Amino acid sequence: MKLFLRIISYIFHPLLIPIIGTLVYFRITPKYSSSTLESGNVLPIFILTVIIPIISYLILHNIGVVKSVFAPNLRERRYPLYINIILFLMILYKVIPNNYTVELYFFFVGLIGASCASIVLLYFKFKSSLHMTGIASLFMYLVCLSVHFERNITIALSITMLTLGLVATSRIYLKAQNKAGLIVGLVVGLLSQLLTIKFWL
Repeated sequence: MKLFLRIISYIFHPLLIPIIGTLVYFRITPKYSSSTLESGNVLPIFILTVIIPIISYLILHNIGVVKSVFAPNLRERRYPLYINIILFLMILYKVIPNNYTVELYFFFVGLIGASCASIVLLYFKFKSSLHMTGIASLFMYLVCLSVHFERNITIALSITMLTLGLVATSRIYLKAQNKAGLIVGLVVGLLSQLLTIKFWL
């Protein structure tokens, strides 16, 4: 059971949410998307949201700024969030404008909002769950895409909702987060996407 829940935590790590959201968008959208348009978004987003953060985290770990990979304290959690915000801004200003997709643009606006909220909470000595924030953001994004494109994606929504429960269970079972942190992370993730829909829905 412990191994299964640890695998869930890795598969739905916050680092992977942006690229999952990007791939899901191109599977759901009824708009014509050429292979050039897709690769022009997917590849740079994968590099900026997965590869570079991992390298950055390893560098921070090697120079002693971050001591623990699995249970960073409040101060250590700020650095990956700062890096993510910078990388998300690069995506907004350099990647998406060249291959413009408004729904994807505001998905990343929402992710920036969620990251900023998580940083603010850290200054109040509160550790919200980044895992829950990530998967909740993805869930709300899927709901909005379903409404926007009038597509029936009940199966995808059901799987994502099940994943929400599994992620919450894994974080508690592995003693990586408390219930308050999970609830706040869930609310931050949902609201961060919900507040952007008036600009594109």
